[in-house]
Amino acid sequence: MRAKFMNENLNGKVALITGASKGLGRAMALALGGAGAQLALVSRNQQLLAETAAAARALGATAEIFPADVTDEDQVRKLAGEVSARFGHVQILINNAGVNVRKPITEFTLGEWNHVIGTNLTGVFLMCRAIVPLMKGQGYGRILNLTSIMSHVALPGRTAYAASKTALLGLTRALALELAPDKITVNGISPGPIATEMNAPILQNPELNQQFIAKLPIGRWGREEEIGQLALYLCSDAAGFITGTDVLIDGGWTAQ
Repeated sequence: MRAKFMNENLNGKVALITGASKGLGRAMALALGGAGAQLALVSRNQQLLAETAAAARALGATAEIFPADVTDEDQVRKLAGEVSARFGHVQILINNAGVNVRKPITEFTLGEWNHVIGTNLTGVFLMCRAIVPLMKGQGYGRILNLTSIMSHVALPGRTAYAASKTALLGLTRALALELAPDKITVNGISPGPIATEMNAPILQNPELNQQFIAKLPIGRWGREEEIGQLALYLCSDAAGFITGTDVLIDGGWTAQ
């Protein structure tokens, strides 16, 4: 009965998801598409994006792809126009596109720093500025920003990533207050260690992998579909009283 309830709530709603070609973006696209949402899928990788769209269509979802770089102001402006022309309004925006560079700060180049900040933070600003006008006036809206446990805690070698995700949490809170009169909720999802391609350097290193698992009270890495189901709930009518907060889904990492 719960799955049916979720289906009814997202039928006809348009969800725009960045970084939708793989990993958490793909998992959230399939969860929302399976619950009746129409999907506008965004990524720089057109081939992988098309594969996500095909998987969503196999679930019965309407899915269109929009190759774009969220760090490019002109491309984001063009994207907003294309999505508006295809779907009219947008009800759900999931800012998932993100990158990480792991190294000591003394080894960072300015270009690497700007790449992380530009994708993880400035890209969210550009997307929100462009898409929020398509969301207003409907009495319902959901924005999810993929923050991170690095919004709350840190690890060595994560200066740029932690800085970008901590700032993104601040953006999320402020935007939630700004958009509350429009009945648009804005929340963060802070995943802990999830078995995605971004974490391949750790997953493929037995020693590092064991170190991470040892820090997880649950005793395992998180699964992509678990993020998808959380996003589905936060986009439902049942989550309409949740805004301006950040949901940690980290196997207990930050509770220690």
